[in-house]
Amino acid sequence: MNPTAESDWQFEVFYDGECPLCMREISMLMRMDERHAIRFTDIARPGFDPRDLGLDADAMMKKIHGRLPTGAIVEGVEVFRRLYDAVGFHRIVRATRVPGVSHLLELGYRVFAKNRLRLTGRCVDGACAVPEKKAAS
Repeated sequence: MNPTAESDWQFEVFYDGECPLCMREISMLMRMDERHAIRFTDIARPGFDPRDLGLDADAMMKKIHGRLPTGAIVEGVEVFRRLYDAVGFHRIVRATRVPGVSHLLELGYRVFAKNRLRLTGRCVDGACAVPEKKAAS
């Protein structure tokens, strides 16, 4: 986790710290976040409670979520746009908003998100459920 003060972050990303592929991307973003504009929150850590965000664990595991300082929740490809914008990839982010490119990215992300657990070796005997974690009291 970076030393971002509570009010200094521009975007908070909620990531699955038990997903090896996800962690490669998050680790890269942590290194690139020189301005500490991103708050990184691991939804797999003990005590994380998605209900504090008005979400449930299943929804958060199905696709990536993020939060703006206003409290607004964003999900899917828009999360990646916000992350890459925060680390300075403004031109790439603009390119992802071009209508044909945007639609392909959305489709690609939906396919990835649907198969993420299987693709990262987290399925057993065809079942891809993530073990329930007890919420903090």
